[in-house]
Amino acid sequence: MAAARVNAELTQEDVSKIMRKSKQTIVNWEKGKHQIDAANLAMLADLYKIPVDMIKV
Repeated sequence: MAAARVNAELTQEDVSKIMRKSKQTIVNWEKGKHQIDAANLAMLADLYKIPVDMIKV
């Protein structure tokens, strides 16, 4: 998940602001500490401009 974000040239801070989530939530998703729901996963895929199944969680 972090690699997809970096490839999209976004920081965790950028993603947190765009998605209106805390930076810690983004960190936890990327580290696998919290499971991401389908709606947020779809939003990340759209943000990163990749198919949902390309995001490794």
